[in-house]
Amino acid sequence: MVIPSSSSMHCQDIRLEGALGAGLAATRASGTRTPVVFAHGFGQTRGAWTSAAEALNAAGHPTLSYDARGHGDSDWNAADLPYHGEQFTDDLIVVAGEQSHPPMLVAASMGGLFGLMAEARWPGLFSAMVLVDITPRWETRGVERILAFMSAHPDGFASLEAAADSIASYMPHRPRKSEESLRALLRPTTDGRWNWHWDPRLVDELARDSEQHQDAIAEAARQVQCPVLLISGGRSDLVSPQTVEEFMTLVPHAQHVHLPDATHMVAGDDNNAFTAAVLNYLDALPSATATASSVRTEHVTGASQ
Repeated sequence: MVIPSSSSMHCQDIRLEGALGAGLAATRASGTRTPVVFAHGFGQTRGAWTSAAEALNAAGHPTLSYDARGHGDSDWNAADLPYHGEQFTDDLIVVAGEQSHPPMLVAASMGGLFGLMAEARWPGLFSAMVLVDITPRWETRGVERILAFMSAHPDGFASLEAAADSIASYMPHRPRKSEESLRALLRPTTDGRWNWHWDPRLVDELARDSEQHQDAIAEAARQVQCPVLLISGGRSDLVSPQTVEEFMTLVPHAQHVHLPDATHMVAGDDNNAFTAAVLNYLDALPSATATASSVRTEHVTGASQ
């Protein structure tokens, strides 16, 4: 279900209904070529895809990016409903399955893992997949660094300047965040402090023990038959040559593009090279309208129970 909330000349902010009625904030733009759904990484929002989505939409592709539950402007789980991976997979199945044709998924980190699980559960959900610096097995030190950053300020920040200092320390290779950009990443509290836009429960309930699911994710990857492109960052501490090699064994039909100057935050580090790789891949694929009837004849209207 789509409920318009605001619009502009090129894109529209909407509310989607995910699995079990979860409200998901999303941004979409129309086009006539292969549709593209973007799924962000852990602790991010749909804003991470703004530049990439604009470039793909300018090339004629309809785009849809959304905030995962517990992130950004999407609903947080109720206090008595713990977060678990199936909820995120179900949300993605619903979002992708209600597109006019099977979309290509462009998914970073967490979003890519749930993309693999979704496609394995519902073959043909995606016309193709682009996995951004994520493989079914990952380097522990990279995850530990991410979780340490996300857990470092449980009481938030006294000012936006303090938040900017924290981000600059975490990503010293990036330009310092402006106050305007920080307001999209933080929520003001009633006592004048600023908290991250994500639900703090996500760290312990979803991410802390994620390594125990690696075997299941690897098996899901082995089942994926749609075209797949892996884009990895040469300076990533999450994906390594070893994890890429295993992934290419699991998904032998996959292609791999290596961006040597990018960290785990590939799209943000080198967006021009990233979008060029995605557009080149899209141009080489059959159109979604030409393959839709052979892939799936009806929409997915809900996740499997």
